Amino acid sequence: MIGGGVNGAGIARDLAGRGLSVVLCEKDDLASATSSASTKLIHGGLRYLEYYEFGLVRDALKEREVLLKSAPHIIWPLTFILPHHKKLRPWWLIRLGLFLYDHLGGRRTLPASKGLDLLGTRFGQPLKNTFKRGFSYSDCWVEDTRLVVLAALDAAERGATILTRTECTHLQKRDKHDGWTATFYDHRSDESFKIHAQMVVNAAGPWVNKALELVGQGGDTTPQKYKIRWVKGSHIIVPKLYQGDHAYILQNGDGRIVFVIPYEKKFSLIGTTDLEYTGDIEEVRITLEEVEYLCNAVSGWLRKTVKPEDVQWTYSGVRPLLDDGASDAKAVTRDYVLDLEEYKDAPILSIYGGKITTFRKLAEKAADKVVERLGRGRGAWTADAVLPGAEASGMNFDTFVKTLRREFNWLPEALALRLARAYGSRVRTILRGCKRMNDMGEDFGDGIYEAEIRYLVACEWAMTADDIFWRRSKLGLHATDDTQKRVAKFVRKLLAKPKAK
Repeated sequence: MIGGGVNGAGIARDLAGRGLSVVLCEKDDLASATSSASTKLIHGGLRYLEYYEFGLVRDALKEREVLLKSAPHIIWPLTFILPHHKKLRPWWLIRLGLFLYDHLGGRRTLPASKGLDLLGTRFGQPLKNTFKRGFSYSDCWVEDTRLVVLAALDAAERGATILTRTECTHLQKRDKHDGWTATFYDHRSDESFKIHAQMVVNAAGPWVNKALELVGQGGDTTPQKYKIRWVKGSHIIVPKLYQGDHAYILQNGDGRIVFVIPYEKKFSLIGTTDLEYTGDIEEVRITLEEVEYLCNAVSGWLRKTVKPEDVQWTYSGVRPLLDDGASDAKAVTRDYVLDLEEYKDAPILSIYGGKITTFRKLAEKAADKVVERLGRGRGAWTADAVLPGAEASGMNFDTFVKTLRREFNWLPEALALRLARAYGSRVRTILRGCKRMNDMGEDFGDGIYEAEIRYLVACEWAMTADDIFWRRSKLGLHATDDTQKRVAKFVRKLLAKPKAK
């Protein structure tokens, strides 16, 4: 398995659960590229209805229900307010789109959409007075990086080997045997090694075609049947723009939409852009023009003006979308293709496209192909399975937090809630043996303790301060520089090899 994003981790999890031997390699950290740069939504994609992507929206809405049950600690419902602009999409068209959105995917858990009078309400208060009517509908929020990590953790607990900071540098068809010899380079130890595999799954995301170039010697390379279109999406984080836990979906004159979403209690997340990207895939950054675009888009709707100097943090990623010939980046399909190629009994399954919401279904279809090709392995199983941290059947997050607070009544309320949100029932692994705050080890400041850091290093492949502060969490928005430096020093100490005697 090449690639430690959401698709790679999801496929590794599915295959390991079917009883197959799985090795996943990721040249950086898990979810270090596209999968940590999303708008962090589990959604059908309301705007995709305008491009007649009814099948994609239907499948995504069905998966929304599945994923919400599978990980309620990192996925939860979110109410969206869509104010109406008389000069943009007509009222009837939005109402029709929301009707389809309510019914395409067999909605069971989330409330139905409805029309709203905004003036004098908490939903209308942050908006300019010119916007008097609108709509509400529901989708789900997801901690995207944690979704990837938990899928990888589930895969590992089912027998998969997860290799981070480990790059696949060559694929060679085996002489006189089926399958491949894969050469790996461990960036930490500066050493190379090889493994034999009957099949390769290429889930390298933006690097999917580059991974195919690893095959063969002397010009024996794989053809690239599908073109990938790199579309950059950028987001900005600003101080909280309004009170309340609802989000806004705002229309723009260029046909795009921008989300404004409550983020990390003290902030608002604004995004996303949709721009063709032709630069260095290893160095994806937001531009000043993108920052200004997002600020202007929001300022046209809200009472509070958003300026570039308000931006606290930004992130950008490249979506590897299947090139369907669309003239505009915003119209490119978010659907996916699974391409199985044979090279004299050495198969490669390459993943083109996809989105976070449909990762489980994509993984299931990919695993079906692998099982069929290899002629062994159990059937599909993930539709009714939960991710690590949600093991209690029918887990209700609010009830879980109350139980946790009774069980660890010495734990401060804010810390208990943060740990429960991040780890679910696995928080008990972090707190094992702790009966008071002093038992959690060194206090690094800002509510971060040694017990949590040890867990992240031992169980979740964290190896740097960035892994902890910006991928396993977003504590980097809250922790001081001193706290981050202390944690970085502690992590280096934990991972240091003992000196030979």
